[in-house]
Amino acid sequence: MSKLFSLAGRVALITGGNSGIGRELAFAFRDAGAQVAIGARRAQRNAEVVAALGGDASGYELDVTDEASVERAVAGVLARYGRLDILVNNAGTVNRVSVMELERSAWDRVMNTNLTGPFLCTKHAARVMKKQGSGKIVNVSSVLGLIAPSMGLQVPYTVSKHGVIALTKVNAVELAPLGIQVNAVAPGYFLTEMTAELSGSRIEQAIKRRTPDGRIGDTADLVGTCLYLASSASDHVTGQCIAVDGGYLVSDGLDRG
Repeated sequence: MSKLFSLAGRVALITGGNSGIGRELAFAFRDAGAQVAIGARRAQRNAEVVAALGGDASGYELDVTDEASVERAVAGVLARYGRLDILVNNAGTVNRVSVMELERSAWDRVMNTNLTGPFLCTKHAARVMKKQGSGKIVNVSSVLGLIAPSMGLQVPYTVSKHGVIALTKVNAVELAPLGIQVNAVAPGYFLTEMTAELSGSRIEQAIKRRTPDGRIGDTADLVGTCLYLASSASDHVTGQCIAVDGGYLVSDGLDRG
């Protein structure tokens, strides 16, 4: 049974891998036996995480919105390890602005990072995986890829995360005959650098009341699901989106206070 979930002998590239969910998954995949490469924009932060990972871990200065940068990172992974078995499209960003005030540049920044980025990374990683005859792609969406926030405001984030689920489905259909599975996870509310302002806020309390298990998620809560989707345990699973949200989405939304 343990072989089903082992990543021994596999190479994983995790975008946005120097903080938050990406960092958590980098250490988890390492512990499961993978050789881990992280890709993110902050070179110094990358170096710190690579040093902490130890072993044969590596880091790449990666801007997922820049196709040349994506190509360099994938080529670097291939040159170092000779293969690429797992891609986690985790890099993301957010803004919270009314649609009436949202600047086009802000829209483009979020959409380019959250949706165009996974497209570009999948494009170049899948080319490598096709030659191998196998691969796993895990896209990080959000519960806001399935519903809308109660106050609106997170316009490009919500649209982009819906798009990530569509990207997952269409790529799953195309790539399945090549031995590549493409799935997504939809995290609920997690306290990370990107959501730090929620800590102690009225919104955090409202989220906890709606969530049946009564708490905000910890990045470690995503490890089991992502490990499943990255391992042989999910070889006949593709095109799916698994919510990791403490029951947030299945609640009717009425105040539980």
